[in-house]
Amino acid sequence: MPKHTTAELLEWVKGLNESVHVSIYKNRLEDSDFWFYDEKEGVIRSRNNSFFTISGLRQVKDGQAALEQPIIIQDEIGYLGIICRDFEGETHYLMQAKIEPGNINKIQISPTIQATKSNFTQKHGGKKPAYLDYFINASKHEIIVDQIQSEQSSRFLKKRNRNIIIRVNEDIEVLPSHKWMTLKQIKELMRYDNLVNMDTRTVLSCLPIYKEEYLRQISKTELRNSAMAEISGLTDMYQYINNYKMFEEHKTELVPLKSLEKWHMENNELVCCEPYSFKVVFCDIEIEGREVRRWTQPLFEATGIATFGLITRVKDGMYEFLVRAKPEVGCFDGIELGPTVQREYIHSGEETEIDKLFFDKLGQKQGVKFDTLLSEEGGRFYHEQNRNVIIEVKDDEIKELPDGYFWANLKTLSTLVQVNNCLNIQLRNLLSVLEW
Repeated sequence: MPKHTTAELLEWVKGLNESVHVSIYKNRLEDSDFWFYDEKEGVIRSRNNSFFTISGLRQVKDGQAALEQPIIIQDEIGYLGIICRDFEGETHYLMQAKIEPGNINKIQISPTIQATKSNFTQKHGGKKPAYLDYFINASKHEIIVDQIQSEQSSRFLKKRNRNIIIRVNEDIEVLPSHKWMTLKQIKELMRYDNLVNMDTRTVLSCLPIYKEEYLRQISKTELRNSAMAEISGLTDMYQYINNYKMFEEHKTELVPLKSLEKWHMENNELVCCEPYSFKVVFCDIEIEGREVRRWTQPLFEATGIATFGLITRVKDGMYEFLVRAKPEVGCFDGIELGPTVQREYIHSGEETEIDKLFFDKLGQKQGVKFDTLLSEEGGRFYHEQNRNVIIEVKDDEIKELPDGYFWANLKTLSTLVQVNNCLNIQLRNLLSVLEW
């Protein structure tokens, strides 16, 4: 039996939201005594040069600027960690009710620990994050997952975090900010808009669900068959990805923010003179209960709501998922496997037949198995919520795949996520919401 009912967990979050003090408002970069534009380096950074910087980035192809934008540089790997423990034969996960400055709705369900290296080395002068020692000393416990995975590569430059799950067999003090939850409950909470945060989703996507412990929890026969299937399609996927890495010719360079020809300050925000998927805003933040209670920082604010979509089908008695190799400007290795559709609200580029099929079915609500607004990383992004959709099609509905698309079973994808930098964060998040 779960330690708490789902209704009790929802009431817990509601009560915390009603009682916690949060004040976030936009201001000017010049109003901050900690962040400033460094004329020498051409970046926005903090006074002690910690946390992150915002630089200009330019991608040049065939001698022409193909893309230019601000980008977040955070040359450190943080912890996204979850502690789990078995109670009466059922695994529970210790989850945190956490407020990030950019969250659209205050509290979201977060991992046990969610801390940048600057946080847990206390460069900010705050308290050491709770439960940190369990992860520093992870080898003393059963390690279920320990992988370095990518973040949003359209906003970050080569940013990665350590996704780790450990199982303990000892009593743990549960702070008022934390609760034990079953995996089934967390997946139920993912059905609520903006309740389960991005960091929880990416960590849980790394579970090796092809192992017997997790196979037993999957009630859907076709999904269980998919998790038990033979690994397939890797040669074709890697052939495409490796060709891109080897032959795609472009140069990406960091440049001063003020040298970005199409970007400028307007109404105290860093914006593009053409429609673009985001802008940079500056905020004054006060959050009760954080390691540091009040601070200022820049945040990336999305333009509109992006759509991340995964097409699935049942073929030969098992689910297959349609993934697409996706290059992104900040990607650690240039390209990763992403979902079927990964479209910003402001987008350009060719629309494939797969895109048309997806949006046609979404518009007609045909085969939609999941459709929820889920937040992106609230520590760096302001009120960014994106539409996450899973659509099931008939097994023979897609006759031919364009270049860069691949059908993959769950065993293949779950195996690939055990390797650094294979599946991007949008695909991992969509895999995490699959209901077993």
